[in-house]
Amino acid sequence: MSASTPPPTTFSLSDLSLKLDTAAHLTPHIGPLLTTPPPPITTLLLNGNTLGVPACEALAPILRSLPTLQTANLADIFTSRLLAEIPPALSALLTALLDCPALHTVDLSDNAFGLNTVAPLVAFLKAHVPLRHLVLNNNGLGPHAGALIAQALEELAARKEEARRAGREVPDLETIVCGRNRLESGSMAAWASALRRHPGVRVVRMTQNGIRQEGIAMLLREGLSACEGLEVLDLQDNTFTLVGSRALAGVVEGWKGLRELGVGDCLLGGKGSVSVFGVLAKGVNQGLRTLRVQFGEVDGRGLSELVRAVKGGALEGLRRVELNGNRFAEDDERVVELREVLEERREAAGEEEGEEWGIDELEDMESEEDEDEEDEDDEKDREEDAEEEEKEMKATSMSKDADLEENAPVAEKADAEVDELADALQKTI
Repeated sequence: MSASTPPPTTFSLSDLSLKLDTAAHLTPHIGPLLTTPPPPITTLLLNGNTLGVPACEALAPILRSLPTLQTANLADIFTSRLLAEIPPALSALLTALLDCPALHTVDLSDNAFGLNTVAPLVAFLKAHVPLRHLVLNNNGLGPHAGALIAQALEELAARKEEARRAGREVPDLETIVCGRNRLESGSMAAWASALRRHPGVRVVRMTQNGIRQEGIAMLLREGLSACEGLEVLDLQDNTFTLVGSRALAGVVEGWKGLRELGVGDCLLGGKGSVSVFGVLAKGVNQGLRTLRVQFGEVDGRGLSELVRAVKGGALEGLRRVELNGNRFAEDDERVVELREVLEERREAAGEEEGEEWGIDELEDMESEEDEDEEDEDDEKDREEDAEEEEKEMKATSMSKDADLEENAPVAEKADAEVDELADALQKTI
């Protein structure tokens, strides 16, 4: 390397499908990390390999020697490993990463972190004050382990505050990605509480988690409503119905900097979409650029409200709308109007056509029903049912889920393991 060439800042074994069981297997692949002094690595990519316990234990002191490390991608590193291997292997890595003061981004997606394996992660999250961005996709958490993660993040908020009071510069937790994890409604009380303690959060992606309307309403009203700087909210492939839609309508005005809203495949329905789009039409969310409402049973009423908001200038920043799979025709005149407005905006911005602009392909539209002939009694019944469901939400659904979590013996075991591991980790920092 010539004197004028800057040293590398990224070390990558990304997606090499290496099977690293022992230190002997590991060493030939990490030569650049073994220099003295250590290299100024800022990004470490180990994703897409499989690491055994001895290999992780050998890697741990090397990680500790990287004070400049900022991003660690540890996604999909335990494929083919026995369940019993994951906790000690994960503990070795995460305990070492606690000694990396610049580490602000951690990706642990595509690893199995159920109740039997989540303890090292929970202990790390409680203790790592520099954390800004957390990515946990497809970890098989379930509601109980998911609640433990949320509780750890709530404790992290307390640790951040303690550090600030001690005079340290401490970043906010800005990004939470926790999708495809079966969080369900049973963990939403814990997640709402955690988000309320992290009002600086800017990005939340919790897609495909089996969260039903009562959980969505709790997450929005009691958690995300506190995150006034929210820029990206993606809750696609959960269940809103009218209950969740009204909850969203009640809080969305508080996110004046919102740029992306993903509620596709969430069953907003006709009245739910009218409720949400009606609030967007007030013009508070002018910076919204991307709106995803595909496969949401949005009908002509919702479409009309959306077009009114866009054409009336309430959503001047809107560039992209995803509408496929809803209940109106592809060639509906309101769709044509919306497409024309977005096209005019793209041309005015001088940008090329692409997925960041316009309307998605409307290939799976449902047949449009004649709104004038819709059965008013059925509509009234559905609305009354939704209102009754909303009234019962706080008194019934959440208390049952909390009781299940509190009485689950395996969860108690996990809590004990987390506390023990957290005490051990505390001694290292």
